[in-house]
Amino acid sequence: MTTLIALNADVLVTMDAQRREIQGGALVADGPAVQWVGPTAELPLHYRRMVDEGTARVLDMRGRVVLPGLVNTHHHMYQSLTRAVPAAQDAELFSWLTNLYMLWSHLTPEMVHVSTQTAMAELMLSGCTTTSDHLYLYPNGARLDDAIAAAQQMGMRFHAARGSMSLGKSKGGLPPDAVVEEEEAILRDSLRLIQQYHDASRHAMLRVVLAPCSPFSVTRKLMRESALLARAHGVSLHTHLAENDNDVAFSREKFGLTPAQYAESLGWVGPDVWHAHCVKLDPEGIALFARTGTGVAHCPCSNMRLASGIAPVRSMRDAGVPVGLGVDGSASNDGAHMLGEARQALLLQRVGHGPAAMGAREALEIATLGGARVLNRDDIGALAPGMSADFVAFDMSAVGFAGAGHDPVAALVFCTPANADTSVINGRVVIEHGRLLTADLPVVLGRHNALAKTLFEQAAAGH
Repeated sequence: MTTLIALNADVLVTMDAQRREIQGGALVADGPAVQWVGPTAELPLHYRRMVDEGTARVLDMRGRVVLPGLVNTHHHMYQSLTRAVPAAQDAELFSWLTNLYMLWSHLTPEMVHVSTQTAMAELMLSGCTTTSDHLYLYPNGARLDDAIAAAQQMGMRFHAARGSMSLGKSKGGLPPDAVVEEEEAILRDSLRLIQQYHDASRHAMLRVVLAPCSPFSVTRKLMRESALLARAHGVSLHTHLAENDNDVAFSREKFGLTPAQYAESLGWVGPDVWHAHCVKLDPEGIALFARTGTGVAHCPCSNMRLASGIAPVRSMRDAGVPVGLGVDGSASNDGAHMLGEARQALLLQRVGHGPAAMGAREALEIATLGGARVLNRDDIGALAPGMSADFVAFDMSAVGFAGAGHDPVAALVFCTPANADTSVINGRVVIEHGRLLTADLPVVLGRHNALAKTLFEQAAAGH
């Protein structure tokens, strides 16, 4: 792979141990890893020769802020097919799900594949380089493999979560029986996916996660056995937890436990576990998560959209809980802009706790290093020698940044969320001058919109 050298960044945000922000910054990547970071004026002689001789790929970052690629820790990419569904526009979590489950029961393998491409394109253009996706229903022959194939085409670093639902309405769960699976089949497929796809190596582009959907859609047995299987093979665990008041009430009524106590009783705490939302995580739960290194995917836009509440992120961070950002599914956020999500995280904490509750740089740290820690990775989230060569650049000449030159790093969060001008993932340029290079986006979107129309028509016809 050609050596890649980025030069002349107005500011290079490293997120390294010293949190350096380098004026006139540069970095060198060779293959999947960063080799050198520092001021352009101090670029080592052998790299400068490579620039002069044309033996390296050079990116001129003049006029741009460069930062580590953003990390998305929670998504349901298939939901990009069902944005702004009228029946679910004004619903809280449980009624929102009830209105959408049967629509999603008509998903096909192609729909999973194309919606993953679309969701990843949206994320990549927003500055995201690593994402997880929680796919928890598999109708009509759909498999997680369909999403994995799309991720490999898009060139995005991917944590593919093998979600599952086994507790249908007839057994006391929330989802209709038509969209749940048998637990033995879930566990067999989980093992197959780990053996076929999981890459534990440094700079891995694909990892598998086991992710029973939620306390109200799977049994305790599946939660326990998924944890045993995951730990036997060194993969992470993910689920939804304590998302709103109804979620907490369900846990207390069914199990006699708070959501955090329920998670602990099943072995679902530790640095290899992260939970989505945790809007209603109580002080005891926060202390438990901090003590065990259990992570949280904070999804501010979705939490506001569904009126779930304000997650206690300030308290979590102060206690030492690993917190990353998640855009959540595009039917409960309707957008998937990671820089915009960082902005909303800041604004929402300030609404709840005052203007000192979160600053711009902390929001960016949560979106980078925070996400890396939640995904149990030490090779992404910062730009330093030995780290993965994942970085993005934003063009500060855009109208939305006019007048913000005195602090361009803070401007990324405070100003209108911008799309990335450049993105590099694993040492490969995937966005250049604002254009996605790994897919013919108009073709993908045309097919995506046609499939979304088909999905609605099939559901309406009851087929």
